[in-house]
Amino acid sequence: MRDGPDIARIATLVGDPARANMLTALMDGGALTASELALEAGVSLPTASSHLAKLTEGGLLTVASQGRHRYYGLAGAPIAAMLEAIMGVAEAAGPKRARPGPRDANMREARVCYDHLAGERAVAMFDRFVDRKVLMRDGDDIALGPNGPSFFQAVGIDANSLAGQRRPVCRACLDWSVRRTHLAGALGAAIFDKIVAEKWARREPGGRTVTFSPKGKMAFEKAFLG
Repeated sequence: MRDGPDIARIATLVGDPARANMLTALMDGGALTASELALEAGVSLPTASSHLAKLTEGGLLTVASQGRHRYYGLAGAPIAAMLEAIMGVAEAAGPKRARPGPRDANMREARVCYDHLAGERAVAMFDRFVDRKVLMRDGDDIALGPNGPSFFQAVGIDANSLAGQRRPVCRACLDWSVRRTHLAGALGAAIFDKIVAEKWARREPGGRTVTFSPKGKMAFEKAFLG
């Protein structure tokens, strides 16, 4: 057997339809109980518990106890990025599942991907950042460009302070609906926090869709696309 990461083990964990549904249900960065995830997967609670044990042991999920409940969530942004990339491949290769969610126009326009903005708006924002040298791209490597710190400081984000965090400041994330890059990492999360804090957009309950108000669209475009 060749040395290196065990891709087959991760592929096996993600490849089961029930486990795949559980994982995608957690793509909004939230946490759900075993009963809630059983409903998402369309399986019984004992079956869901078995799947959740495998996903937790495999490092794809974390579990936290609060009172009588145990809450499951994705084990980090890299797991969400992996799922987003797989969705892109599935969208391109087909066949498509008969579910309306991924084809929903609002979700394609803007949605949350774990803790950052995804969709057409996020891809347009990323492209603008690269054009203006706010970000520099070398393949899949993303870094702050020469205009980055001052640009983000002007919109109330201290990009330099993000370098002290354990996660990367900038990370490329393949957008499944557009099949191009959007921005993840600490900076991507900070931008999404700014959007929500300014009430430019809201996260729709029970899903990943992000809805911008008319004024919010204008403010977002002025801040990040202007």
